[in-house]
Parts: sequence; structure tokens; C-alpha cells
Amino acid sequence: MNNLDHLCVNTLRFLAVDAVEQAHSGHPGLPLGAAPMAYVLWDRFLRHNPRNPGWFNRDRFILSAGHGSALLYALLHVYGYDLPLEELKRFRQWGSKTPGHPEYGHTPGVEATTGPLGQGFAMGVGMAMAECALACEFNQPGFPVVDHYTYGIVSDGDLMEGIASEAASLAGTWRLGKLIYLYDDNHITIEGETDLAFTEDVRCRFEAYGWQVLIVPDGNDLAAIEVAIQKARGETERPSLVIVRTHIGYGSPKQDTAAVHGEPLGPEALRATKEALGWPLESPFYIPDEALAHFRRAVERGARLEREWQALLDAYRKEHPDRAARFEQLMCGDLPADWDADLPVFRPEQGPMATRTASGKAMNALARRVPTFMGGSADLAPSTRTVLIGYGDFGLDEACGRNVHFGVREHAMGAIVNGMALHGGRIPYAATFLVFSDYMRAAIRLAALMQTHVIFIFTHDSIALGEDGPTHQPVEHLMSLRAIPGLTVLRPADANETVAAWRIAIERRGPMALALTRQNVPVLDPHRYPIAEGVPRGAYVLVEAENGHPDIILIATGSEVHLALAAREQLALRGVHAHVVSMPSWELFDEQPAEYRERVLRHDAPKLAVEAGITRGWRDYVGDTGDVIGLDRFGASAPGDVVLDKLGFNVEHIVHRALALLGR
Repeated sequence: MNNLDHLCVNTLRFLAVDAVEQAHSGHPGLPLGAAPMAYVLWDRFLRHNPRNPGWFNRDRFILSAGHGSALLYALLHVYGYDLPLEELKRFRQWGSKTPGHPEYGHTPGVEATTGPLGQGFAMGVGMAMAECALACEFNQPGFPVVDHYTYGIVSDGDLMEGIASEAASLAGTWRLGKLIYLYDDNHITIEGETDLAFTEDVRCRFEAYGWQVLIVPDGNDLAAIEVAIQKARGETERPSLVIVRTHIGYGSPKQDTAAVHGEPLGPEALRATKEALGWPLESPFYIPDEALAHFRRAVERGARLEREWQALLDAYRKEHPDRAARFEQLMCGDLPADWDADLPVFRPEQGPMATRTASGKAMNALARRVPTFMGGSADLAPSTRTVLIGYGDFGLDEACGRNVHFGVREHAMGAIVNGMALHGGRIPYAATFLVFSDYMRAAIRLAALMQTHVIFIFTHDSIALGEDGPTHQPVEHLMSLRAIPGLTVLRPADANETVAAWRIAIERRGPMALALTRQNVPVLDPHRYPIAEGVPRGAYVLVEAENGHPDIILIATGSEVHLALAAREQLALRGVHAHVVSMPSWELFDEQPAEYRERVLRHDAPKLAVEAGITRGWRDYVGDTGDVIGLDRFGASAPGDVVLDKLGFNVEHIVHRALALLGR
């Protein structure tokens, strides 16, 4: 390590450590140990433009070990991103751009929200996958308009998480040669040495996944790290894991102990560390002029790289104008003008249809018009109806294929589609049964936090799936998803509401969750009912009381809407006038003006809600004087219609509860 490199590495180390110390909170161990590998990557290899963090053809860098965020903030500051030194001094404080873990959309240059271990690892796989698919679609001889790497720093904790195993297996299967991870192999976790719980041979494990594995025995050997990254870049058929043996808290009295992982060094240990590494004691947040000048060369280098790419794109536009037009539309995130022209309209005479089936038809109509639409299921495509017919399979032989086979890997699937969306150029979807949303909840939560444009398709949405029994029958899942801030949940009542839901899912930014039936349900007449206007508003009056003045309002979602319609007819025979409200989305309804919400859920009429799930939360809509028919228990194994009937989801029970609510 020459003197300038040594100076730059220590600048990164102590910017991070000083930030943690000033905050009285944070993780100094990783920055002290991993700064050399981060420096080599950013200084020698990373193609990025600090003045335009969103440049499309930039390399992506993910700090999957998000607890080491102070190191990332140090990198962003010294390399010239819009992250002033004052923000490093406000690390972990209210309103700062330097939160405790990196947050996408909050800090310039942060590519993904990380911190929950393993998530960044899997999102990086999604980014590399998107790059591979786009390169296959758009690159032409002499015009590599999509040509970049995805890099990451991962930790022992990342590799322990099951999601990393799922994602690593897929990355090897898909031969993502432009995915390169640096493994901060420091042998320490919060509880102590990794031998307490992590004794596997990581090298053999990843080689078995189909990765190239390279070893750097000394994490301070910059030349060896550089050689390893260069070798990783030379391998085009396999992703690469560079195992770098580091020392957590390097140079401090707490080096190689758990004590340096998740708390500040403290004044005495900080002083000793600076003395050991030859750093000035009296100046926190010190940046030597020589080091800063070296770092900031990245600003002009990045601008030059983007100019060169823009010139390539200009030439590409002349040679391949149609492809270039599609590519530029994709980069901007714009939809084609006629993107929804082929969406189907269903008629009642077509007969009952499961909403999962209607969804599949809508998806294939969208695929013809929206080339960015791509995704797959966790080995359930025949059941979830999510195959894009005629669009090939992404994988070993067809990188341009738009059907993704995730295998039985729900957690990785959720994070990978987040990575695809973060990369740009794709509107990804992921499908499984609603009950298995539990397996991907952490990824769904991060999707909501980052507001990625991903679509989660959850079929088999209630106890009506029947014979598979309570292990597969979702009960609490709809409400659990509704509890996630920023996630829009839609449970359509029929085929036409499903098409309307897909229109929203494509247009609306942020993550969407569609809950769809396994069983057939009647098709609502789109000429009779205001479906197209009502679904985007979250809830709407499907049928009004005959006299316009309801004695009661029946609210339902999904398949239960049809029970409410039938119950309304029975109530009418008893002289009870009822509105029926279809409420496919709480979130969309809550966004509506108060006047509209009052018009739908009138305060002067009692309300009865019907949904085949837990009742918690419905009081917000029915009020203290209303009632809810739900399911605050698990289901049972039997044919679906039998389970529904036995658990009270039938017309007679709705009529009985409605009359009781009215005191009749």
C-alpha cells in the first residue's frame, strides 16, 4: 500500500468511526476492517458518476451489511456525491441524510435499503439479472448500451441468512457473470466468534452453487484485492465471491472482538486506534487535502464515462432507431401510449371464472404491450396462472426470456424483484399462494419502505381453497399486508375488477399486492356495475338500495362480494333495503376525499362487513355500531364450498346477522 492509498483508506476509516463516535451509536467495526476493499473497488473499478447518481449504465454497489452504513456515507462524501460533511456529523440524527442503515431514495448514491441481513445480497442478484436481461434485449454488435457490473460487500451475517442461500443458488443457476460480491470475512458476530454458529466451508458452498470463489488472505493487501476483483471481472459465466479475510475493528484495542461490532469505540479506544494507525488525534472528521483531491477525481472521471456512453447511445440511435426509442422510453420509466389496449373485458355469459385465471389473461394482454413486464413464481406458475405465454424463460439459454423460474424460494424471489425494480427498466412481478407471503414478508416490507414498483401476486386467497387445509388457507394474511405502510393491497371481486386492479398495478408507483381466488366466482356485468370507475377509488357502491335510502350497507371484498349481492336480494324479500359496497382496496379508499368516503359508507346506516379473514381492522369502516362476519380462527380441510358454509360464509348467515344488526 503506497502512502496515498494508505491515507485514503484511513480517511474512510476515521470518517466512519468519528461519525459513530459523535452519534454515540453505530457500528465502527466493519468500516475499520472493510475500508481497504471498499477503497479498491471504488477507486479502481466502480463506474459511476457522483454528479448523476441515476446514470443508467453505472455500476451498482450495494452495502448488504447495512449496519456498516457509516463507511458508505464516507465513500459517498469523499467521492463527490451530494452528501456534505455536515451530514456525516449528523449520523443517525433526526432529519439527517445519514440514517442508521442505508435508505434508498433518502441518501444520494444509495442503491438499496439494507440492514436486514441477506436482503442486499438478494437484491443485488435482481439487479444483475435485470442487467443481463436488458443487455440481451438491447445490445447489438458494437453497441453495448447496457454493460455494467453489480458489486456488493456482504458479511458473515448476510451469508448465514437463508435468503442469501436461496439467492446465491439462483445467481449460479442463471450464470450472472457480472455479479461480484466482496465477503468481509471477519469471523465475528454480535454474540462472539462465528464458530459459535457458522462453521461451514463457505468456499465449497458457493462453488457448489456455481460461483467462482477467490481468496484474499489479508484484507489490508490492496494489490491482492485488486487482482481478485480483476479476476472476478474476467469470469463471464459465473458470479464471483471474493472472500477477504479482514479484522473487525482493525487497529483498535477491541480488534477481533464482538465489542467493536455494534457500539462506539469510546474516547480512550478511539484515541488508541488513531495512534495505532497514525491519524491526527485533535481533528475529528479530518480529510487530508491530498486524499480528497484523489477521491474527487471520480467526479470528472464519472462525467467522462457518462459522456462516452451518451455518445455510444447517440450512435446507437442512428443505427437502431426503433430499439433506441424503446430503450429510452424504458430508461424514463414511461409506458407505451397504448399499453392497456388489449386488456380483456369479461361478460357474465362467459360463466364463472377464478380471479387468478382472469389475472393470467390480463397479464398476457399486458405482456404484448408492456415490454418491461417480467417475473415469475415460486414454482407455482401453473397454479397462480402467471406464465407469459410465448415469452421464453429467463435462465441458462435465454437471457431475454421474461418468465422467471424462482424455484421454491419465496424470500429470495421477493428481494430479487425489488432489485430488478431498483435497477430500472423492468416492472417485475412475483407470484405465490397468499399464505406463503409470510415467507417473503421482509422483502415486501422493504418494497414498501423503498416504494419499488413491484407487483406481488397472491392466489388461493382464502379458506375457499379447500382441501389443502389450514396450513394453506390464509386467515390473517390480508390484514397483515394491509398493516404495512406504503403497500397497496387489492382483493378484486371478479374478473373485471381483476382487470381494473391490473390497470392500477401497472400505472401506480410503489408496491402492489393482488389477492386472487382459486375458485370460480361469477362475472359482474361491466355495463351494469361501475367497476372501471369504482375500483381505482378503493371502494364503491356496487348496487344501491332500491329506494336509494339503505337500511343497511353490506361491505365485502373478493369472492364474498357475491355472497353480499345474494344476501341483498334475500333482505329485499324481507323489506330491508341494502346497499352493497365492493371494497377491493382499503388503501385506495382511504386516499379518497372525505365527501366521497361518506357517500359510499354513509354515517346514517349501519354497516355489516363480510370477508373470509380475521376481523381485526374492520371497525374502522363499520364503526362501533356495525358488525363483521370474518374468521378469527384457522380453517379446515374439506372442499372449499363446504369450508365456507361450515364457517358461516353463506347467504343465510349474512341475512341473519344483518337482521340482528337492525334489531329484527
